[in-house]
Amino acid sequence: MNKTLAIIGSGDLGQLIAHHAINDNHFEDIVFFDDFKTNSENMPYGEIIGKTSDILKAFEGNVFDELIIGIGYKHFDARQNFFELYNSKIPFATIIHTSCYLDSTVKIGKGSFILPGCVFDKDVVIGNNIVCNISVSLSHDSEIQNHSFLGPNVSIAGFVTVKSRCMIGINSTIIDNITIADDIVIGGGAVVTKNLIQKGLYVGVPANIVI
Repeated sequence: MNKTLAIIGSGDLGQLIAHHAINDNHFEDIVFFDDFKTNSENMPYGEIIGKTSDILKAFEGNVFDELIIGIGYKHFDARQNFFELYNSKIPFATIIHTSCYLDSTVKIGKGSFILPGCVFDKDVVIGNNIVCNISVSLSHDSEIQNHSFLGPNVSIAGFVTVKSRCMIGINSTIIDNITIADDIVIGGGAVVTKNLIQKGLYVGVPANIVI
């Protein structure tokens, strides 16, 4: 039986999800829901079939099997709102690329998208609606809470907690026993050596707040 994935948002992230969902053999077909675009031209993996207000009716009509959110990290509130709106009504897909290494103790929540080459060690916990870009490395006993993004080549040591709606930039490093509070952005290449509590953008080595 063919499985169809519905993606909220047909932009860059939505297309990336569709690419891996199809080419890594998680789903056979893709449909998109988008409130800002109706033209499906130059979209190789599926068509826009409606707006987000049409999602529930389409699911009830057996148009698709599972849902995932393809809205990027500049719109964390929208990502969270859509997840909470549909979580109790529609199954969310969790897509983990087959090239990843996950220890048998790893737990991953609903609606998360794990790209190629990620390595998750013992007792790592990934929440709901998470994106881990290529080659993210999470050491033992670390936790990424809901609705956060981790950029390519992020390295996180043991016993780290990243709370909700955080963006951890490309090639950044977080040393062990660190807590990152809600709504924090860590710039590319930063090295986090202390707990980050105040909401804002942190950059540099060691990482310090700039906004």
